[in-house]
Amino acid sequence: MEKEQLKQQLKEQIIQFLNLTNLTPNDIKDDEPLFGEGLGLDSIDSIELIVLLSREYGITIEDPKEGRKILVDINTMTDYIIGHRTK
Repeated sequence: MEKEQLKQQLKEQIIQFLNLTNLTPNDIKDDEPLFGEGLGLDSIDSIELIVLLSREYGITIEDPKEGRKILVDINTMTDYIIGHRTK
């Protein structure tokens, strides 16, 4: 899958998994922080994103510090998926 396609798919999955019905994939910028000032996700959302990575891409994140490095923005998540996916 091409990187841009993966970014689009990831945005759609985030909206679906986190039930962000007021957003479209175009509302999420590739370099926008997912937490805090950016998209405004919280710690519960981070757990859901970890489940998404596991379920959809076969990526297991056990160390919370590793998760914080991965769940920064769409670009960072996409690069990690490309390098680590098993599905």
